[in-house]
Amino acid sequence: MTRTFPQGFLFGAATAAYQIEGAAFEDGRTASIWDAFARVPGAVVNADNGDVACDHYHRYADDVAVMKELGLQTYRFSTSWSRVRPDGGAVNAQGLDFYKRIVDELLAADIVPWLTLHHWDMPQALEEQGGWTDRDIADRFVDYALSVHDALGDRVQHWTTMNEPWCSSFLSYTAGVHAPGRTSIRDGLLASHHLLLAHGRAVQALRERAPELDLGITLNLTVADAADPADPLDVDAARRIDGQFNRWFLDPIFRGAYPADIVRDIREVDPAAVADWQEAVRPEDLDVISSPLDALGINYYHGELLSGHPQPDAEGNPHETEGQQRETASPFPSNEGIHWVERGLPRTDMDWEVQPEGLTRLLVRVGEEYAPGVALYVTENGVAYDDVVSEDGEVADADRVAFLRDHVSATLDAVEQGADVRGYFYWSLMDNYEWAWGYAKRFGIVRVDYETQQRTIKQSGREYARIIAARAI
Repeated sequence: MTRTFPQGFLFGAATAAYQIEGAAFEDGRTASIWDAFARVPGAVVNADNGDVACDHYHRYADDVAVMKELGLQTYRFSTSWSRVRPDGGAVNAQGLDFYKRIVDELLAADIVPWLTLHHWDMPQALEEQGGWTDRDIADRFVDYALSVHDALGDRVQHWTTMNEPWCSSFLSYTAGVHAPGRTSIRDGLLASHHLLLAHGRAVQALRERAPELDLGITLNLTVADAADPADPLDVDAARRIDGQFNRWFLDPIFRGAYPADIVRDIREVDPAAVADWQEAVRPEDLDVISSPLDALGINYYHGELLSGHPQPDAEGNPHETEGQQRETASPFPSNEGIHWVERGLPRTDMDWEVQPEGLTRLLVRVGEEYAPGVALYVTENGVAYDDVVSEDGEVADADRVAFLRDHVSATLDAVEQGADVRGYFYWSLMDNYEWAWGYAKRFGIVRVDYETQQRTIKQSGREYARIIAARAI
């Protein structure tokens, strides 16, 4: 049976500045936290860095031509804080000119630009002043956001403040898995609050300047299920992961309060960290953080089945490590007694389970419980597999084709169940620098040969082009 998508539903793909741009120290750009982290021994697989990446800085016009060939209606990209305001200081005109060129190229190709201000590319100089643990960073972020708006506000309608603040706080400041690589419950809590505060202040500043903008934030969310819904320990494990992963960000944004049960849980683990965090949360902050939004981006890669009992055959916490050869910790401050349950689902090259129905449930839940009246977008959804290039240069990635079809279909399932989902962005447009995995994992529907920088549309890309052209699955 063929099913069609609603009129106006957008199909796109997504990337992030540090993962594709390269030109890390050209035209005034200075080091970001990822430039510094990539040079820490054992932090990134093969000691890979983003100095060249996909060389998108020099090849953006060719890449937009590939987007046009695929039929993309919209393209989600991020601007680099380190390129726009190097070291967090004065505006760098050359950096802004680059993004002007990208936007002009997209508009000439009839592709809607979808801009993300922070996809983890913070200037290293600001990290050395405290990074996201320092409250003043929120004001610096607003300065950066307004600088980008000065350059692009007349041509870009869709603005996302933050991408995945869970990763920029707990995965980065508590687990040490991502830049800047700290392992502190206190620092993760403070970072999470200041990220949300910066988001709220940027929304207010952009709204005041240009009320017509479409403003939102992107959260990575999961579906946390209890292995046995009748077992209190399993239910509690699922509650704590849902609370620390989902509700810690959804609740302040849409309800103006942090989840009290999770605050209690973390206090039991580290009362001093919670005390410092509570002192940092000023009475007016939640009003700022819960400023009304037009859009919510949801990034979904997998769900998780959880138990309060040890699992002899479990694969372990999928969030704890990304191949590093250095000490890391759990990104969940309250993690004691939480165990991931193996359920026999197919696994990706990231060792993540493939669970498309979880995307449907997630979209419906968020729409009903948190964001009625707010447009939802699947801003990232994708998969890494070990691609095989045939002698004729083709990439027949059948597993990725199946993943794409199943998750596009799961998105339509949510629409048909009443969720106000208005777009789907595949992650990623092209293979790129996969953070702590370096170049070891490939998510793209376009293959990048990192030695020659040749782009090849994979079978999955051709399939996505067919879905877009037909507007049906």
